[in-house]
Amino acid sequence: MEKELQVVGLRVGRETFGLPISIVREIIRVPDITSVPNAPDYIEGVINLRGRIIPIVDLRKRFGDASPETNKRNRVVVVELGARAFGLIVNSASEVLRIPPSEIEEPGNVFPEGELDYVTGVGKLNGRLVILLNAERILQRGELRRLDEVADLTADMPAAPAGRAR
Repeated sequence: MEKELQVVGLRVGRETFGLPISIVREIIRVPDITSVPNAPDYIEGVINLRGRIIPIVDLRKRFGDASPETNKRNRVVVVELGARAFGLIVNSASEVLRIPPSEIEEPGNVFPEGELDYVTGVGKLNGRLVILLNAERILQRGELRRLDEVADLTADMPAAPAGRAR
C-alpha cells in the first residue's frame, strides 16, 4: 500500500500550494511586523514569536504579485528547516491534504528543466491541482543567508515601537 504524502494546503493568489507537514511548525494570524531597512521587497520584516525572532517573507510577492491583497484570512505559515525558522505570508492556509503518490506528477514532466526548481511535483486531488513546494528552494541560498542576517541584526536591537500592521 502506498503511503500518502501529507502537505499543508496554502492559497497564494488563485493557486493551491502544498508544503510538507513535517516542516510546518504552526499557522498564525498576521501580526504586526517590524520592517527591516534595505531588505528585498518580499521580505516584510521580522516578528517576535514567543521570544524567537522570525523573518517574514511574503510568498505572494515572492511569486510575483506586486500588490497582494491584505485581508483577515491572510496567514503566516511558520516553517522550520533545521535550526532556521521563517514565516511565509499566504492568502490563506487550509487543511492537511493527503495525496497518493500515484497522483503526483514529477516537476520535469510539467515544467522545463531548472525553471521552477522549488516545485517538487504537481499533485492531483479531487479535480484540483496542488503545486508541491520545496521551502529551501523557494529562497535561493543568498536569500536564506540574508534572512539569517536580518534575524541576527534585529535580535540585537532594542525593542522598537509597533511595526507595520498587516
